Amino acid sequence: MPVPVASSLSMRIADGDERALEEGYRLYGSMVRRYLRRVVGVQDADDLLQVVFLEAWRSRDRLDPNRPIEAWLFGIARNRAIDHLRKRRGQVVSVDEVRDLVGDDGNDFANQVAWSAEVQVALSGLSPEQHEAISLSYFGGLSQTEIADQLGVPLGTVKARMARGMRSLSTMLLRGDAS
Repeated sequence: MPVPVASSLSMRIADGDERALEEGYRLYGSMVRRYLRRVVGVQDADDLLQVVFLEAWRSRDRLDPNRPIEAWLFGIARNRAIDHLRKRRGQVVSVDEVRDLVGDDGNDFANQVAWSAEVQVALSGLSPEQHEAISLSYFGGLSQTEIADQLGVPLGTVKARMARGMRSLSTMLLRGDAS
């Protein structure tokens, strides 16, 4: 069984490889930014994103390479977001806001991150055309028409790629091929 990219990346970061941190930023920065934008707002998300990756580098000795790096990064992001909200609101953050960040039982967030990692692995098993169309839609926020314009292909082609890709993703995730 091949070693997951995240595990290799985690090991390189834990070993102090600065290029690995840059790679982690390229791979996960936009995902962390989207999360931070939902929590602290667009105006503060980019600054907080830099803080998250700086803290990730400084605390790399606490990174467990056997666990998904996404969960570790999002844990840092969640903690920095709560700190930011405390500062902005005079040290008091409502229980409801914190619950939204971690879920009622504290596991929802970790489960979402794990699911996201599985989806990312499954996406890598699609054809490049299907991967591109689905990524532009779900991660890039583009409509099918916008994707067709951007890729220079007919709308029907985009619809077919997405439909086939979603069927393949569903099959892979149900079979556990994305673990």
